[in-house]
Amino acid sequence: MKSFDWNQETEKKWNENAHFWHENSEKMWLKGSRSTIIPFIRERLTEGSLILDAGCGDGFGSYLLAESSYRVTGIDIAEKMISLAKEKRRHQHVTFHKADLTRLPFERGQYDAVMAINSIEWVEQPLDVIEEFHRVTKEKGFLFLGLLGPTAGPRANSFPRLYGNKAICNTMMPWEFEQLAQENGWELLDGMPVYKEEAKKVDVTGLPRHLKQALTFMWVFMLQKR
Repeated sequence: MKSFDWNQETEKKWNENAHFWHENSEKMWLKGSRSTIIPFIRERLTEGSLILDAGCGDGFGSYLLAESSYRVTGIDIAEKMISLAKEKRRHQHVTFHKADLTRLPFERGQYDAVMAINSIEWVEQPLDVIEEFHRVTKEKGFLFLGLLGPTAGPRANSFPRLYGNKAICNTMMPWEFEQLAQENGWELLDGMPVYKEEAKKVDVTGLPRHLKQALTFMWVFMLQKR
């Protein structure tokens, strides 16, 4: 019986989904669930900073960072995603490479910041990735990480586990990531909710952060390396 390799299965899934993702990525980044992320970063990170886009997909987010005067390295586990990025997202301040988030091929303290949007959900051991992000960022460097909230449809990819089957989407919740990161070298500085249209109608004024997170499609964290 063939053993289950989480990383191989993840690469397979995103290679299969690469063209569908490419057809929709610009809409997501410009008008959809990711449209507030680049402005959020621009307000908090100095222009010219060197950023690792960890889990870059077809590279459109990396391209937008470069257009915002950052220097960017985009990485993804899926070869087809990287091929699309190299073909479609050319920019003098961006390079793309195939790489595994749990074993980053970069030097210690190489990056001013890491952006990781909906990528840590697809690894078997999130702590390994948190530690790798910590290793490759400079002292007092930053991590901008978007994690799927409880209302996000892609969480359905973890459903097979309830039948005892293997799944390649972990079930880490925003509050769990927040605690795990703070216990492993990161300080929480800021955060931003991304709500579905229906949830935007809910008055969240006065709710504690973890209850706000419970309503989100995604929560974007800003953390600083300790």
